[in-house]
Amino acid sequence: MMKVYICPSCGWMRVVSRRKDVECYKCGEKSMILTKMDFTTFAEMPEKERSAYAAAWLYMHQPPGKGNREKFRR
Repeated sequence: MMKVYICPSCGWMRVVSRRKDVECYKCGEKSMILTKMDFTTFAEMPEKERSAYAAAWLYMHQPPGKGNREKFRR
Protein backbone atom coordinates (compact mmCIF):
# COMPACT_ATOMS: atom_id res chain seq x y z
CA MET A 1 0.00 0.00 0.00
CA MET A 2 1.43 3.36 -1.03
CA LYS A 3 1.28 6.18 1.52
CA VAL A 4 1.66 9.93 1.04
CA TYR A 5 3.74 11.88 3.57
CA ILE A 6 4.28 15.63 3.89
CA CYS A 7 7.17 17.52 5.45
CA PRO A 8 6.01 19.77 8.31
CA SER A 9 8.91 22.16 7.62
CA CYS A 10 8.89 22.72 3.87
CA GLY A 11 5.71 21.04 2.57
CA TRP A 12 7.48 18.61 0.23
CA MET A 13 5.36 15.51 -0.39
CA ARG A 14 6.74 12.01 -0.72
CA VAL A 15 5.21 8.62 -1.53
CA VAL A 16 6.51 5.50 0.23
CA SER A 17 5.32 1.93 0.42
CA ARG A 18 6.61 0.33 3.62
CA ARG A 19 8.50 2.89 5.66
CA LYS A 20 7.07 4.37 8.84
CA ASP A 21 9.99 6.69 9.58
CA VAL A 22 10.17 8.96 6.55
CA GLU A 23 12.72 11.77 6.20
CA CYS A 24 12.53 14.80 3.89
CA TYR A 25 15.18 14.80 1.17
CA LYS A 26 14.47 18.45 0.34
CA CYS A 27 15.12 20.16 3.71
CA GLY A 28 16.47 17.34 5.91
CA GLU A 29 13.53 17.14 8.35
CA LYS A 30 13.86 13.80 10.15
CA SER A 31 10.16 13.09 10.58
CA MET A 32 7.56 13.58 7.85
CA ILE A 33 3.84 13.26 8.66
CA LEU A 34 1.39 10.82 7.09
CA THR A 35 -1.39 12.63 5.22
CA LYS A 36 -5.01 11.50 4.96
CA MET A 37 -4.73 11.56 1.18
CA ASP A 38 -4.72 8.23 -0.61
CA PHE A 39 -2.17 7.46 -3.30
CA THR A 40 -4.70 7.41 -6.17
CA THR A 41 -5.83 10.96 -5.39
CA PHE A 42 -2.21 12.13 -5.13
CA ALA A 43 -1.25 10.45 -8.41
CA GLU A 44 -4.15 12.06 -10.29
CA MET A 45 -3.39 15.59 -9.00
CA PRO A 46 -1.51 17.97 -11.29
CA GLU A 47 1.66 19.51 -9.82
CA LYS A 48 -0.02 22.88 -9.26
CA GLU A 49 -2.79 21.26 -7.22
CA ARG A 50 -0.24 19.31 -5.15
CA SER A 51 1.56 22.57 -4.36
CA ALA A 52 -1.73 24.19 -3.32
CA TYR A 53 -2.53 21.20 -1.09
CA ALA A 54 0.90 21.41 0.57
CA ALA A 55 0.56 25.17 1.13
CA ALA A 56 -2.90 24.75 2.68
CA TRP A 57 -1.68 21.87 4.84
CA LEU A 58 1.26 23.90 6.14
CA TYR A 59 -1.00 26.88 6.82
CA MET A 60 -3.45 24.79 8.84
CA HIS A 61 -0.88 22.75 10.78
CA GLN A 62 1.76 25.32 11.74
CA PRO A 63 1.39 26.92 15.16
CA PRO A 64 0.95 30.71 15.26
CA GLY A 65 4.21 32.61 15.10
CA LYS A 66 5.99 30.18 12.78
CA GLY A 67 7.43 31.58 9.55
CA ASN A 68 5.66 29.27 7.10
CA ARG A 69 2.25 30.95 7.44
CA GLU A 70 3.58 34.20 6.02
CA LYS A 71 5.50 32.30 3.34
CA PHE A 72 2.30 30.95 1.74
CA ARG A 73 0.01 33.97 2.11
CA ARG A 74 -1.13 35.55 -1.13
